[in-house]
Amino acid sequence: MEIILVSIFVLGYLAITLEHNLKVDKLIPALAMMAILWAIIALAHLPVFEVDTVLKKLVPTHIDEILLHHLGKTAEIIIFLLGAMTIVEIIDYFNGFSTIKLFIKTKSKKALLWIFAILAFILSAIIDNLTATIVLITILQKVISNRETRLWFAGLIIISANAGGAWSPIGDVTTTMLWIANKVTTIKLISFLLIPSIVCVIVPVFIASLLPAFKGEIKSEDNQEEVMHKYGSTMLYLGLGSIVFVPIFKTLTHLPPYVGMMFSLAVVSTFAEIFSAAKINITSLDAESDAASHHSPVHKSLSKIELPSILFFLGILLAVAALESLGMLFGFAETLNTTIPNTDIVIFLLGIGSAVVDNVPLVAASIGMFSEGIDSPLWHFIAFSAGTGGSMLIIGSAAGVVAMGMEKIDFFWYFKKISWLAFLGFITGSLTFLFLREFIA
Repeated sequence: MEIILVSIFVLGYLAITLEHNLKVDKLIPALAMMAILWAIIALAHLPVFEVDTVLKKLVPTHIDEILLHHLGKTAEIIIFLLGAMTIVEIIDYFNGFSTIKLFIKTKSKKALLWIFAILAFILSAIIDNLTATIVLITILQKVISNRETRLWFAGLIIISANAGGAWSPIGDVTTTMLWIANKVTTIKLISFLLIPSIVCVIVPVFIASLLPAFKGEIKSEDNQEEVMHKYGSTMLYLGLGSIVFVPIFKTLTHLPPYVGMMFSLAVVSTFAEIFSAAKINITSLDAESDAASHHSPVHKSLSKIELPSILFFLGILLAVAALESLGMLFGFAETLNTTIPNTDIVIFLLGIGSAVVDNVPLVAASIGMFSEGIDSPLWHFIAFSAGTGGSMLIIGSAAGVVAMGMEKIDFFWYFKKISWLAFLGFITGSLTFLFLREFIA
């Protein structure tokens, strides 16, 4: 039976990885895989367990209890992401991100490279690496008209955004997963990963700045004035500030992160409604309010949320939870630790693997595999490896995939031109982490 379950998971995983070749959205195999795995567990009456991280053993439980437990953990991540996505869309509704373009004055390619790399690094730590990539490539398209030049910039933005997301609890989905699962805390995460992440950016960006692609100045053909909303800048700072407030809220109240995110969303939504002067009741269902809702920034932003991504997380996290509940991941971890006693090598390989396959299920599996306590260096290394390792291939991260779509970046072009830079950043960042953790721990 275990062979059947693992085969279903592998086939589903393969379909997710090959979504571009199969022309099937990855949410479909993720949801199907999840439902089939749990159905087999229920129909075959397989024993399910909960991992006791303190005693490092499996505790028998009932399928209803364990499914509700995993659904609760998954819902925490999904609601958190929904809140963050909505705040970002509200900022975009007021054209707030155009404020960033006003800071870009130089024409030097080298100077622009550093500006975009720094912006990607900082923004991704606040609004997540996927959104930061979308925002910066949109700005990039308005600043640089030559496509070949833009491709080089886009490649370095991917590296910088993934590195920036690794050291922030709200910067990358995988890091957020570890944070919500109480594997890492905000202060320790920053302490462990900020310097390695900076190294992961500086090394490839510095080397790239010496390449011919970044010599000279850009020739921009865009003379169009950027249309700024009256409250664009205000909403940008308010939105970013509210997202940054979430870890502070968690530290002060010790409540789950999604509670703080919902509070931040409520604050941002209030100001959005006031600034848009839309006289409607958000919770009303009558026809008059439905007609007015088209002018509401909150309704408009909620309609633009990328629900396929949310459903993908639901499917993949509960699919991994099925294997965890059967004790497979716990047993696999013990076998892995016996075969490769050095966990650093295991996590390093996980980082390389995240360039090939989706890092969300990899991290979800690692949470079920290892039983180390909160703020163990192991969790921080997993966060770094999974977050930055995906930069080595264009399909290895959400930031890479969205950049690939926006700029039609060829897989092999990225592999030849950018992958080696990303690999150098990953290696130097990893070595920096291994060196510094002895002093931090």
